[in-house]
Amino acid sequence: MASSSSYNSPCAACKLLRRKCMPGCIFAPYFPPEEPQKFVNVHKIFGASNVTKLLNELLPHQREDAVNSLAYEAEARVRDPVYGCVGAITFLQRQVQRLQKELDAANADLIRYACNDIPTGLPQVTGASTVQPPLTPRNRLAEFNRRVGNEGGGFYQLPGALPYSFPWNDASSGDMNDGGGEG
Repeated sequence: MASSSSYNSPCAACKLLRRKCMPGCIFAPYFPPEEPQKFVNVHKIFGASNVTKLLNELLPHQREDAVNSLAYEAEARVRDPVYGCVGAITFLQRQVQRLQKELDAANADLIRYACNDIPTGLPQVTGASTVQPPLTPRNRLAEFNRRVGNEGGGFYQLPGALPYSFPWNDASSGDMNDGGGEG
């Protein structure tokens, strides 16, 4: 009876470790022979025995997500040995924060330009017994929303009015790349 490895190439892990890939190999489903660099990075950062222990402790349906996470972290560590994926996450968080500021500024400009087109007071109808109040900034925004058909004013949210907070808005946190630190 021929073994499965005689007609199939061994998985990337067994090939790198120079061992026979058995039918029940824990690495085979997650490290195919077509992606050898995936296991090379994981092995370099975490070690094959640690990955084996981790995969054996997990339920089978959790293993693929764990391997994908390990592979992502390992690749990030190879590219940036100091910060790894934390550096990538921090970069993306800063980019989101910068873009949010740009969006807030653009929305503020839009409101400012739109409100400049609205007259400062409502015209008085002669013979009318009701006196209409002058437009305050809040009334001007309501008038603008009425004119553009946006009664809820949902296109613009005030910066502090979000239903959630961003963890990177903490003013006490320093810049990871500013070179400041202990020294």
